[in-house]
Amino acid sequence: MLWSEVYRPKRCDDIIGQDEVVRYLVSFADARSVPHMLISGPHGTGKTIAVECMARRLYAENWEANTSVFSAADLLGRGRSALETDERFAQIYRKDQSLIVNFKYIVKWYASMRPLDADFKLMVFEDAEDLTFEAQQALRRTMERYSATCRFIFVTTRPSAVIPAIASRCLPLFFAPLESATVRARLEEILAAEGAALPADDLDLIVHAAQGDLRRAIVYLQLAVELGDDFDLAEVSRSETGNVAASAFDAVRAGNFDAARRIAESLMIEYGLSAREVVHELRQVVRRECYSHPVLAVALADADHRLCHNANDFVQVNALLARIAREVFGEESTATL
Repeated sequence: MLWSEVYRPKRCDDIIGQDEVVRYLVSFADARSVPHMLISGPHGTGKTIAVECMARRLYAENWEANTSVFSAADLLGRGRSALETDERFAQIYRKDQSLIVNFKYIVKWYASMRPLDADFKLMVFEDAEDLTFEAQQALRRTMERYSATCRFIFVTTRPSAVIPAIASRCLPLFFAPLESATVRARLEEILAAEGAALPADDLDLIVHAAQGDLRRAIVYLQLAVELGDDFDLAEVSRSETGNVAASAFDAVRAGNFDAARRIAESLMIEYGLSAREVVHELRQVVRRECYSHPVLAVALADADHRLCHNANDFVQVNALLARIAREVFGEESTATL
């Protein structure tokens, strides 16, 4: 079984590295007063499990009955056939209606169900960045109608994809990337629990490659332990998104900013990366290509810093590409490469 599932937190107190946000969630559960929420942050920082732990604390044994979790990618990204075959929706799916009409009907059907031994239930939308504009407009109206008996929670890596009409109704909570020391300490705990060991240097490499994503770090750790000497971290961590990021960087270098912008945006829209993950992929390209221009390091660091403070994803990525095009590959600075 995957260690990322075995060591998945069960209580709010088990969540590490997000003390401030967890403190809010615990206070909501203990007061039995939960607002609508927009929860954002990079992958692997504990967003979804934090909502689950809050629901367990709020509803005890009835938490599953009072929590409806929807994946926006499943509801809207896989087409009507996926809704028809999903056992949760098969009985209420309307074959003669469009995908968006079915989405509205499904959400309203679940929202209209009475909570069990509670004043309200939780409606959780994972991957909220995949909700189309029309779907979000429908959700806005549903929020207005069922706000007395439902609390809507949107979980996303890209909060800028959520329309202002919904975002303004929600309390924003941001899950920051976990610090390296926090990730390393957790990996050491897992190794001790599994009775396994890894060289300190290998552990450092895994922590660095995870970039604050604890789930990814645990996956790498399990692979390293099970594969032993056959484990190649560079090969495992290489991805298709890295190649796409390289093409964006090549477009900037060639002076084609519009192409670079479209490619970078496709990483967020089509591949589902957060803006910080796009910056990370660009940083990996810079390292592989051995570019030594100091402005590159500063520009990447500045963009990462702004995104850590929940700045707009598209604006910051476009600003980063424009800065690289102007200050690194511009006419005056090309000679310094």
